[in-house]
Amino acid sequence: MIGRLTGRVVAHEEDGSLVVDVGGVGYEVTAPLGTVGRLGADGGGQVCLFVHTHVREDTLSLFGFATERDRAAFRALIGVSNVGPRTAVAVLSALPADDLARAIAKNELGRLTAISGIGKKTAERLMLELRGKLPVGGAPATPDPAGTTDGPAKAAGAKVDVLLGALTGLGYRQQEAERAVKGLGEEHVAEGAIADLVKEALHLLAK
Repeated sequence: MIGRLTGRVVAHEEDGSLVVDVGGVGYEVTAPLGTVGRLGADGGGQVCLFVHTHVREDTLSLFGFATERDRAAFRALIGVSNVGPRTAVAVLSALPADDLARAIAKNELGRLTAISGIGKKTAERLMLELRGKLPVGGAPATPDPAGTTDGPAKAAGAKVDVLLGALTGLGYRQQEAERAVKGLGEEHVAEGAIADLVKEALHLLAK
């Protein structure tokens, strides 16, 4: 099993997929959006990815993460019934491990249902099965007993964070990323799927 890769990122697709060159061997790795921007390469351009090796009867897939907490959250997610690796990556693209843990602790169901492919039933299952199981960095989350944090504005804000992380991870400056996201419009961001929004933002940046 591969648990970690240290090398140079030689290819980076819009959906977060990477090719990491390790000693002349290119490893295809699926990673949440924004991972490359959070890796922090050393002086030689080397990055370290924490890897989960997913083995099935006919395939072996590698999933890479910027931190051990993100990998632990991924493993917790795929331990939930009916949540596969691709869904887990989609969740972590929108909410890295610490954000996901805080969203669950605060009962922010809207932040989960805002993720493409996550319906209300799946979000509720995640809330139930992951509560208290996710690693959290920094200050602990404070539960929100009133449960008033759901809503379109909150959902749009979560997507804006994801989009900015994805665009800066692709090499754009923060100002450029913010300009492109603003150009999409808040209402469109709230309603759109992350993958489509990234493509539309890249189109705006290419003008």
